[in-house]
Amino acid sequence: MLAVTLFLISALRAVFEMLGLCLLGQGILYFIAGRQRAGNRIYQLFAIITTAPRRIAARLLPSSANDVHVGIFTFVIVLFLWLGLAFVRKFL
Repeated sequence: MLAVTLFLISALRAVFEMLGLCLLGQGILYFIAGRQRAGNRIYQLFAIITTAPRRIAARLLPSSANDVHVGIFTFVIVLFLWLGLAFVRKFL
């Protein structure tokens, strides 16, 4: 039972790590590509992968928050979840 729990925590942690790296890459491309980022295929791929977490974060923020704030907030949430799962895995 413990092995299954550790596997599930590790799998969830891998998913959050992938989301965090995609959000980080999307943020870097936001500054590098500028206004042409919408036509960048890699940016589009990152946008597809991070759509669901960004929607959830946007619902938690006030409606006046822009896309940059939503992206940063999403990254912070994903980072804390990733660190929390690492903490749980270490002490389980």
